[in-house]
Amino acid sequence: MAAFSDVEKEEPEFAARVRAAFDAHGHKILATLRADGSPRVSGIEARFTHGELWLAGMPRSVKFADLRRDPRMALHSGSDEPATFAADAKLSGRALEVTDPAEHAAFTGAADVQETAQPFELFRIDVEQVVLTALNDAKDALVISSWRPGRGLTRTTRV
Repeated sequence: MAAFSDVEKEEPEFAARVRAAFDAHGHKILATLRADGSPRVSGIEARFTHGELWLAGMPRSVKFADLRRDPRMALHSGSDEPATFAADAKLSGRALEVTDPAEHAAFTGAADVQETAQPFELFRIDVEQVVLTALNDAKDALVISSWRPGRGLTRTTRV
């Protein structure tokens, strides 16, 4: 497993494009697995902070119950309409729950634990794969770039 900072160290330009795709949309799409193994997709806000990808949200949400039971997940950045499409990003990995109040405070930027306004659940993501799908310069083919720990970056072009 890897942190997003590993992607940034190994492939800084790719990592910057992935972050830009995620930052282009406030809400992302999170895929988790229900108790019966069927997929669940949910809207979520995600943030890159301190070299890590974090998921935060309201206590007792079913998506977080899914992640506690089975930490495998995928996150999609969202996409623009075809006429204005530039790129979208996907990231898969495992979600690790963070319960330490000091880490919650650090995540929110609070000076101390008492300043954290509302209770929330927090998960840090161990990265297994990052994918960026973008148009080539001529805008006549898709370029799919994929990074995995220990394998590095690969690119495939689809016309």
